[in-house]
Amino acid sequence: MMDNPEEDSLNLHEDEEIIEVIDLNDTELTAEDLAEELEDVDFAEAGDADDDGWETEDEMESEQDDSDLTFSKHTGSVFCVSLDPVTNGLAVTGGEDDRAFVWSVSDGDVLFECTGHKDSVTCAAFSCDSKLVVSGDMSGLIKVWKVEDKEEIWSFEVGDLEWLEWHPCAPVLLAGAADGNVWMWKIPSGECKTFQGPGCQATSGKILPDGKRAVVGYEDGSLRLWDLKQGNAVYVIKGHDGHQGALTSIACNKEGTLALTGSVDGQAKLINTSTGKVLCSLSNENSEAKDSMQEQDSNSVESVGFCNVLPLVAVAYLDGTLAIYDMNSQSLRHRCKHEVGVVHLQWEEASAVISTCNLAGVVTLWDARSGVMMSEYRGHSAEILDFVLNRDASVAITAGGDHKAKVFCLQRPDR
Repeated sequence: MMDNPEEDSLNLHEDEEIIEVIDLNDTELTAEDLAEELEDVDFAEAGDADDDGWETEDEMESEQDDSDLTFSKHTGSVFCVSLDPVTNGLAVTGGEDDRAFVWSVSDGDVLFECTGHKDSVTCAAFSCDSKLVVSGDMSGLIKVWKVEDKEEIWSFEVGDLEWLEWHPCAPVLLAGAADGNVWMWKIPSGECKTFQGPGCQATSGKILPDGKRAVVGYEDGSLRLWDLKQGNAVYVIKGHDGHQGALTSIACNKEGTLALTGSVDGQAKLINTSTGKVLCSLSNENSEAKDSMQEQDSNSVESVGFCNVLPLVAVAYLDGTLAIYDMNSQSLRHRCKHEVGVVHLQWEEASAVISTCNLAGVVTLWDARSGVMMSEYRGHSAEILDFVLNRDASVAITAGGDHKAKVFCLQRPDR
């Protein structure tokens, strides 16, 4: 799902220009000689020449860099990024190179590296008080570090790791594993509780704002609301009411009364967290019926979120659609179209503006009231795999498939 976008080849007109340059050097070239010459052409160097016809539009766009800072310590794709919630001054990134770094957003200086991982670091986040940071890799090795001392204070190994999340108001960590189990630890004591799933991957999870319950989604499309203190499932949503494929994302409103879930089945479901009742199913289906599972998978829901200031929710799809729904009428308000798949969305805390990142390496800001695109920010030469906004939505930090994390200052007329 996260393969790098294929680079566009030069168009026919440009190929003809290359041939003309070579022909001037040797008009007696055979077809075989010409093929060998073309293999030796360095298109990047040719694009630097004083000739407006050399670069394709995509190549020119990839050279545009709107970022204010680039973090380049990773040597593989950067999979995850998180901001410290207290000051918003530190970021943590994890990557394909089995490394995680804690670094300064203002100058890119590394505070420390989270060492010792043996697989791609796919989860990294700060605790609610910003005193601790967790890094987790695909093999299931989880490490917690004390930021002030730059030292590891706890580690644990589970099965293949799917997700990690800190408790919203305590040094408690939740993790979902490929065997379906959800683990909960007190840090640094390591006191542990497990919540047994249906025997398939626990693909996504979200602790509700009250800190007492967590919504967990599974590969079989089922959903469970866990009582974190008692250790029991308050309710299970499955079958006709549940999703028909693995859950990909879960969000809740700021009161914790509603949850929104997304799945590879192309559906988003709005759920009352008190009763477990599915209030509605939201779909981006066109008028043409989807006949195959392949078509459903191709329009997987990738990210969901609630607006804090209006009764709106947003759903991002792999086909490039950002759909904005009115919760009161349960109807589609706007369909905002990207040229490529959307990876992640985030609402601003205090406005009806949504930011998205996509497989073309672009951050886009949308006005949810009108459905109009407000601005775009470019700079990555590959897909953006994750991003996060700071508290006042003036800065976005991105994680890219081009081995880089970037800091973008988001300019808006009302700021």
